[in-house]
Amino acid sequence: MSVNHSSIKRALISVSNKKGIEAFARALSERGVDILSTGGTARLLREANIPVRDVSDYTGFPEMMDGRVKTLNPKVHGGILARRDNDGDIASMKEHGIEQIDLVCVNLYPFREAVAKEGCSIEDAIENIDIGGPCMVRASAKNHKFVTIVVDPTDYGMVLDSMDTNSLDEDKRRALAVKAFAHTAAYDGAIANHFSALNADGSKRAFPDVFTRQFIKTTDVLRYGENPHQAGAFYADIEDPVTSLADCEVLQGKALSYNNIADADAAFGCVRDFSDNAAVIVKHANPCGVAVSGMQAEVYERARAADSTSAFGGIAAFNQPLESETAALIAQTFMEVVIAPGFSDGARTILAEKKNLRLLLAPSIAPVQGGLEFKRVSGGLLVQERDDHILTRDMCKVVTKRQPSDEEWDDMMFAWTVAKHVKSNAIVFAKGGVTLGVGAGQMNRVNSTRIAVQHGGESIKGSAVASDAFFPFRDGVDALAEAGATAVIQPGGSIRDEEVVKAADEHGLTMIYTGIRHFRH
Repeated sequence: MSVNHSSIKRALISVSNKKGIEAFARALSERGVDILSTGGTARLLREANIPVRDVSDYTGFPEMMDGRVKTLNPKVHGGILARRDNDGDIASMKEHGIEQIDLVCVNLYPFREAVAKEGCSIEDAIENIDIGGPCMVRASAKNHKFVTIVVDPTDYGMVLDSMDTNSLDEDKRRALAVKAFAHTAAYDGAIANHFSALNADGSKRAFPDVFTRQFIKTTDVLRYGENPHQAGAFYADIEDPVTSLADCEVLQGKALSYNNIADADAAFGCVRDFSDNAAVIVKHANPCGVAVSGMQAEVYERARAADSTSAFGGIAAFNQPLESETAALIAQTFMEVVIAPGFSDGARTILAEKKNLRLLLAPSIAPVQGGLEFKRVSGGLLVQERDDHILTRDMCKVVTKRQPSDEEWDDMMFAWTVAKHVKSNAIVFAKGGVTLGVGAGQMNRVNSTRIAVQHGGESIKGSAVASDAFFPFRDGVDALAEAGATAVIQPGGSIRDEEVVKAADEHGLTMIYTGIRHFRH
């Protein structure tokens, strides 16, 4: 049985999110649709001179118990759930005076917003748990063969257009039903998360006993996963407060691959930690070249030169709009993705010649603040707070006899910021606002140092070095000194700290402790 424009005779509208509802309801009314509504939504529509019937007039029961009971009535749910091709359902409707409800527009009490407010009590949270709304949404979605359910204001236009063209078919109603089920699932998940994180006194724990999160698929056109024999898709976390790769707009280029997305995320995360003009080049989730300060083209050129071999086929990220001079340099090297908070017309024109190069427009380049990180392990999920720590000089402690010069301070702070984004064990040599050598992902810190030294060569002399965790033995410091480093920044905290500091003093190094580490596995 097909439902078209002419068969939508009656709509029930009851929304917490009032965005666009007045225009939508008016358009429905102009198309001859009888509108039922409740509470604040009914008042809003009536004040806008839109014909509306109160649900309480239709059911014969008033809203009661401070509005807790409004739509929980057989005349509402019978009108939604009745199968239009079932003789028994039709007979029941006639027997009990139930009117057919063909379109339901409902979204739910703002539970997340309510519990996010400072001082929200258990009682306040409970009163923001919607009961009638989810019941109507689920009933409508269940009966989507005959009923159109709308939970998202962005769908109002599509629904009206489809009504006008008699194309509001079962496929479209099924898609709306899927969105509706996701809406109630996320809502119930938020409630479970909140209440399972509460202590008996109402205080809240960092992590709930039940953890529910909803991810929305943004694309399943990935060519494959990490390897060609693995399928892959990309899902966006609807609750993440941080602007992420999922929020970026693809301006040009072929479809992103699984590895492109992972590497682009690493580059985006690193570049946004810098306030100065910065360029970050990432390969296999590790920064291979990072530079700051100066004209953008020069900054990019220095970042690329830091490890030109690894930069080939890499991801480049910028924290300033991309300029045409920089684009001309990018065009000289094969790159997979470029991320920036803007692209000049000249840069777009130059890079348009690289038809496969993906350009990602970042809506925000602000530093990461808050949110959670996840790591899937066999049989479970690891959850932790996102590492959004930004180090400042006043947090550090000089532990050697020699104090750092201003230039060494700058180099150490820069190297430390980069090391935060390098896989452990991480060692980063830097000087003058550019990385010279990066050692990543090794099983011991000495090997990471050797790899970084091999990359940096003679340029490492006079540089600063950052270690993402403490040196367990003096051999790491001996290796740094032998390579020519003059300044070291590290967390400290080893039982052999005294031995390590003594080694630094013997070599004439300056060393500072941060008191915090940045393991990245």
